[in-house]
Amino acid sequence: MRIAVHAFDGITMFHLAAPLLVFAEVGRQGLAEGWDPVVWTRDGNGIRTVEGLRVEDVAGPDAVDDADLVVLPSWPADLPATDEVLVRSIRAAQARGSRIAGLCLGAFPVVDSGLLDGRDAVTHWGAAEQLAHRRPQVRVDPAALYLDHGDVLTSAGTASAIDACLHIVRSHLGSAAAATVARNLVVAPHREGDQAQYVERPMSQPGGVGHLGPTIDWALAHLDQPLTVDDLAAHARMSRRNFTRRFAEVTGTTPARWVLARRLDEARRLLETTSWSVARTAAACGFSSVVTFRQNFVATYATTPTSYRQRFSLPTT
Repeated sequence: MRIAVHAFDGITMFHLAAPLLVFAEVGRQGLAEGWDPVVWTRDGNGIRTVEGLRVEDVAGPDAVDDADLVVLPSWPADLPATDEVLVRSIRAAQARGSRIAGLCLGAFPVVDSGLLDGRDAVTHWGAAEQLAHRRPQVRVDPAALYLDHGDVLTSAGTASAIDACLHIVRSHLGSAAAATVARNLVVAPHREGDQAQYVERPMSQPGGVGHLGPTIDWALAHLDQPLTVDDLAAHARMSRRNFTRRFAEVTGTTPARWVLARRLDEARRLLETTSWSVARTAAACGFSSVVTFRQNFVATYATTPTSYRQRFSLPTT
């Protein structure tokens, strides 16, 4: 996986470091070869970050020519129009089959390229309105963490960039590899792309803080059971209505969607790491039938459980 990460004068260290950290960790953990990202600038010259640090070890725009993934991790805060040279570079990369990722304000040059006309995009919630006005042909989602169309991905701000990069690792190398990277970076292994950008009461890992933490941990340990909203509310000793409201506040999603996502997470792990049948995997993850499991799996990952296993299962020794 050849990865080219764009940099410019005034970029923040965090936005530049997020994709470098996640993708380089793939190689550091021995999960795959060739995941060492290259930083490039428009003229091949070094840049100064907004914090005042110089970054000199950079490549020129030809780094994009053979990249499998082109990452635009941010964009200047005054949101200038994207120059035609960069627009052509983004378009040409996508046409060659490269994946394009615009993280945070990096969605702006991606949108300027026209690659998302007629499709959905996301950026930092504070700039969503400007993005919508910038390119009316694009449907801007002001709340999602990241949106992936396969060839083009955009993400929300700051920490959402890490979620998006982990998602890319997951889509290429599987759930176990992404979990290994996340564990070594001490971040959450998976947040849904359509989860809300911001929540009122953020939760720590693994389960969370406050009154709902034990219920989250209990649910994760009992994914083979029905786990209805009433079950979860009863465990938390709260009314259904109050539990549903509080759960959305701390997770950014509904209990039902959260449980389904966790069941599918566990299913992917089992498909990658065991030789269990699809039926046994479905039962272990709490799906009422193999048909229901397959339907949800295909709807979420655009592939069947069997095909997923063939792609991502760990080699046996």
